[in-house]
Amino acid sequence: MIPRQACRLCVITDPELGRGLSHVGITRQALEGGASMIQLRDKSAGLRELLPQGQQIARLCRERGAHFIVNDRLDLALAVNADGVHLGQDDLPPMAARAALGPGKILGVSTHSLEQAIRAAEEGADYLGIGPIFSTSTKAIGYEPVGCAMIRQLRARLELPLIAIGGITLDTISSVIRAGAAGVAVISAIVGDEDVALATRGFLAAILEAEKGSRSDEKVVDGSFPVSL
Repeated sequence: MIPRQACRLCVITDPELGRGLSHVGITRQALEGGASMIQLRDKSAGLRELLPQGQQIARLCRERGAHFIVNDRLDLALAVNADGVHLGQDDLPPMAARAALGPGKILGVSTHSLEQAIRAAEEGADYLGIGPIFSTSTKAIGYEPVGCAMIRQLRARLELPLIAIGGITLDTISSVIRAGAAGVAVISAIVGDEDVALATRGFLAAILEAEKGSRSDEKVVDGSFPVSL
């Protein structure tokens, strides 16, 4: 299992958007800004190239108390002793990945429909990536935006933490958190900024503010708010 607060702000590394920063450089600044999770994502580099970067990221995340997840590459996640792996719908099935990961590791799965989300939960996912919530040009995944309605539907059906992705900006954070997302995953709005650390701080502050609003929206029972985080 993964603590909900660990899902609060996932920064996904992408050197193509990083203004000259490597995966490690992006990670260093994102952690400085308060990211709770780093996801190493690289669709083109080979294992030999990514291995030393993954090892450095794992060390940086341990030092900061953040979680380190590798996108798609189960082999890399195991090689660098990452906290877990995040899989897409065309990757290794969650049950097979779970068997290879072993105990104590985190398994995240990208889902784009109610059916996919429920299946991923049944097959052992620890958290679900939900999206795209809004239109985005970062990932051409071939799925239409699902909106906050999908978050609300899944929150009513599943206990797993939900991480919203796709078109997440400072203006849209409040709506996804109030809909029931545990957090957001961000690529271009943070990684493409001139100051990754500053952008990360801005997103974290917006999330924390949205969480306060979300708690205030909950019905008070016995004079206290239910613990939801």
